[in-house]
Amino acid sequence: MEEAFARADVVVEETFHFGRHTGVCLEGRAILADYNAAEHSLTVYHATQAPHMMQDIFSRHLNIPEANVRVITKDVGGSFGIKVHVYPDEMATAAISVMLRRPVKFVADRLESFLSDIHAREHKARVRLACSRDGDILAFDLDDVTAIGPYSVYPRTSGIEGNQVVNLTGGPYKHQKYRAKMHVVFTNKNVTCQYRAVGHPIAVALTEGIVDIAARKLGMDPAEFRRRNLIPDDAYPYTFPSGLKFERLSHHRTLGKLRDLMRYEELRAEQARLRKQGIHRGIGLAAMIEVTNPSPAFYGVGGARISAQDGATLRLEPTGMLTVLASVTEQGQGTEAVLAQVAASAVGVTLDKVRVITGDTGVTPYGGGTWASRGAGIGGEAVLLAGRALRSNMLDVAAAVLKMDKAELDIIANAVVNKLTQEAKLPLDELGRIAYFRPDTLPLDFQSELAVTRHYTPRQYGFTFTNGMQASLVEVDVDSGFVKLLKHWCVEDSGTVINPMLADEQLRGGIVQGIGAALYEECLYSPDGQLLNGNMADYLVPMAGEMPDIVCAHVETPTKQSQLGAKGIGEAGTAGAPGAVMNAINDALAPLGARVTQMPFTPERILKALRKV
Repeated sequence: MEEAFARADVVVEETFHFGRHTGVCLEGRAILADYNAAEHSLTVYHATQAPHMMQDIFSRHLNIPEANVRVITKDVGGSFGIKVHVYPDEMATAAISVMLRRPVKFVADRLESFLSDIHAREHKARVRLACSRDGDILAFDLDDVTAIGPYSVYPRTSGIEGNQVVNLTGGPYKHQKYRAKMHVVFTNKNVTCQYRAVGHPIAVALTEGIVDIAARKLGMDPAEFRRRNLIPDDAYPYTFPSGLKFERLSHHRTLGKLRDLMRYEELRAEQARLRKQGIHRGIGLAAMIEVTNPSPAFYGVGGARISAQDGATLRLEPTGMLTVLASVTEQGQGTEAVLAQVAASAVGVTLDKVRVITGDTGVTPYGGGTWASRGAGIGGEAVLLAGRALRSNMLDVAAAVLKMDKAELDIIANAVVNKLTQEAKLPLDELGRIAYFRPDTLPLDFQSELAVTRHYTPRQYGFTFTNGMQASLVEVDVDSGFVKLLKHWCVEDSGTVINPMLADEQLRGGIVQGIGAALYEECLYSPDGQLLNGNMADYLVPMAGEMPDIVCAHVETPTKQSQLGAKGIGEAGTAGAPGAVMNAINDALAPLGARVTQMPFTPERILKALRKV
């Protein structure tokens, strides 16, 4: 490291500050616990992202056999990682139910949520970059200090966000020298822990912020500087200096597509013209990587008994309907729609014939739940595997009924058909009727198996990495310090795209949350640890009227770890947006010799950078 910095032609350094913020979910945390003394059983209706993890927690701490604990999670109004933790008030609710032998309910109102929901992102980080005069990055050096509140959150540890920062900073680039150090400090504020895109927005902003500073010092176009240094698309599999292993990424394809999508050269020309008129527009870029589909290597961080695998049971009903029971949960991201699509395609039925059941430890297979962008990639693969096995079993029944060779048959649009002629041979409701009610008409040695369970967990890589590029166009009023968002672009490679509309809206929702971090959201505390703005009047969240058009596009590089090829997409937008917005603001301010480095970039902080206040 020291040799790399010693021989560098250019060394740039900056310290960045990130304000803490919180999830502001659509609905607050909620739990209803009902203890049955006669059965020594506990049923918990819980707004959680990981029902089986909570089943284990309730069992161990309340001394109830795990099989006697049932956690039911209905559709949850947003979670963003906030609801994957164990909260004292929720544990108390379950304990009181056991003590009183009565149902007990707790619902956090908005003020309680601001005070007690997980906070995140409070970092102060110094980052250095060394490069040659030709623009080749030689090394990154990072020193990160992160504040986690008065204690580490059980059971998954508050150190994970900082851990992600030191692992991911510099990730998209091909340098081979990297050093990172992290200090975790305790403070008299609320606890911090996992929140959407854990650590990624910090790592991306640090990386992309210092990359822009280096490009500016060299007088090089920031897009060209990135093109020169991004890991080549044909260099995979690739190991980053921190030890992270990348299966296959597409930085150059996404950069090229982004430049075409936003008409980069035209925007630069327009920017130059407007600057002559005193209009200060900025264009910011951010390359990003995201960890998704965590493998079993993640198990045990903080002692959390949370599964890296997920399961799915698919059952053909006598009426020809298809029931899907899956261990991943619905948090508003469209999990059930995606699983229904995968099941329908795998089995050969139409979507209206599929019913999906999630979030019930009493009926669904054991699994990890919804976190770390794993619903489609892991849960979806389990559904695909179960669906293909069920389809094969259904064709066994059809072959016995029709006295045909199984290889001659297929299932299309709710019927068994002749594979060659596509002629319908047997409706699925008739197949179900025979299998369930008239098995006496089938061969004596034949048994129908019309319920199949399969599990899946990725094994080859610790994470299935995704990648993408974002760009932001802003206009800064240098007299007021206000930032106007004009347009935002995102090109994302999340492997196989199952539902294009859901994928785009996941990106857009994540980008809006990332913009909130960049411009609006910050939990403000008094010196004695009192939260000062814990309400929707004083804590600023991005509103529809302030948001720009967000244009999304995709590159598809399916992972080879699964048959479905899907990677995660739920956190990518949040990961890249703050860095892109920061670079756009600083691009607008560059001719004035100003730079902002403390998020959120409020008008006051922009005016201070301009030395006007």
